[in-house]
Amino acid sequence: MSSFSLKDRHLYGAGAAACAVCCAAPILTLLGVAGAAATLATFVFAGIVFALVVAAGALLAVWAQRRRRTQKSRDTPAGPVEVEISTSRPGPDA
Repeated sequence: MSSFSLKDRHLYGAGAAACAVCCAAPILTLLGVAGAAATLATFVFAGIVFALVVAAGALLAVWAQRRRRTQKSRDTPAGPVEVEISTSRPGPDA
């Protein structure tokens, strides 16, 4: 069993949701479940929902990236750092 990171799971979930929203409703209307007006309304609805799913995924990605960036900046020490410079080479045991 392969292990996916949380980020990968979100990307696959957003892709599946976008696919379901974009493709399912127009396919059902084209199969004859509804008329032309319903087909047009379905395309508009699918477009709006698809845009919301993509926007939510993008906002989640930006939020996660900013959070990681903030965490990295907190882990980095601020101010001067001691550095030791040596002119001798380390031996084979080092």
